[in-house]
Amino acid sequence: MLTADNDFILIVDDNPTNLSVLAQALKASGFKVRVAADGETALAIASQHHPAIILLDVQMPGIDGFETCQRLKADQRTDMIPIIFMTALADTEHKVKGLSIGAVDYITKPFEETEVISRVNVHLKLRHLTRELETKNQQLQEFNQNLEHQVHLKTETLRQTQSQLVQREKLSALGELVTGIAHEINNPIGCIINNIDPAQSYIANMTQALQLYRANGEQITPAVLAEIERLDLDFILEDLPKIFKTIELSGNRIHDIAISLRNFARADIHTQQVTNIREGLDGTLLILGHRLKAIADKPPIQVHTHYGGTPQIACYPGQLNQVFMNLMANAIDALEEAIAQNQLSNPEIHLTTELDNQAIVVRIADNGPGIPPPIQTQLFDPMFTTKPVGKGTGLGLSISRQIIEELHQGSIQINPAVKQGAEFIIRLPLTT
Repeated sequence: MLTADNDFILIVDDNPTNLSVLAQALKASGFKVRVAADGETALAIASQHHPAIILLDVQMPGIDGFETCQRLKADQRTDMIPIIFMTALADTEHKVKGLSIGAVDYITKPFEETEVISRVNVHLKLRHLTRELETKNQQLQEFNQNLEHQVHLKTETLRQTQSQLVQREKLSALGELVTGIAHEINNPIGCIINNIDPAQSYIANMTQALQLYRANGEQITPAVLAEIERLDLDFILEDLPKIFKTIELSGNRIHDIAISLRNFARADIHTQQVTNIREGLDGTLLILGHRLKAIADKPPIQVHTHYGGTPQIACYPGQLNQVFMNLMANAIDALEEAIAQNQLSNPEIHLTTELDNQAIVVRIADNGPGIPPPIQTQLFDPMFTTKPVGKGTGLGLSISRQIIEELHQGSIQINPAVKQGAEFIIRLPLTT
């Protein structure tokens, strides 16, 4: 049954009797009907009023049904209208031709009214379902476009958030680095500064004594001798070399720190460099040295190094050092927490390197409270942290895994067999 007010069935036949019989039968079944006696009239009505379905006679004067069908299908305004051919030609050749140019069905003359009504109903239902499907497809396309837009916005927001968090993690590591360097460099700089005044005083006294000797030559009077005695040249000659030696040692210490900092902070992201990872481990210990020292009631954290095979490997030193910094800082955090809760009095960290089946294995272990097994499976998940709010980003271990696995084709894991404390194991292939 047609529903829209402008939906109708167009009957095209040059035989008035056929038009009358079909029109009455369709109207009796509740259909709206319009008729046309030739192909040209049918084309005009179809292009202007868009019938729901066309019953089209094959043999007509002027343009026949086949050409009329071809023109209807060639016009974007009418190409979707279902066409049912009506013909007395029952041979297969004509049916195949009609279907090949776009018809949906055939009705053979003379008509059986019930058959005509049945076929019309079937194709109207198919047309209705097709329209519904087109509408649903359009809605689905719009939904998909909107979804893609929303996903793009969400992805962009997530990317920005992730970038901010990664930047925050880098700033956190930078803060640890700056703090460590500040503590390590403060002592030698303080030593140099504190020795400048006595060194200048000694040099001034020696200069004055030399000037007195030069001015008096062999005629040194008791007064001149008393003045020289007051300058205490013997003590100056003994202490001044010690001051210069202390300044030299402090300068060397600053030089070593500068080299460690340079090695530690290399940001060679795009190219690998051949290096010995022991340099990165030692540099990390140097930078974190201030956190290992005894402060007030906190005992010193003892670090035991067990360096086995550490051949040079091609790697990204700056990124590896970031991993070492993260793991060691986490170990120190765990030990400090245990000390604060009076659970530990002899904090220790063990650094071990060894060769194993064409890989360098680095173990970083502590004797702190350890990590419960249920939490171990989540440690490397982004945003997961066991630290209080504001104390960690939850990205340190996630970024560390990315650096080890994606950049170096290695592996990083926590050792589940450790009964006390925690041990992280890094495997780096000798060739990447």
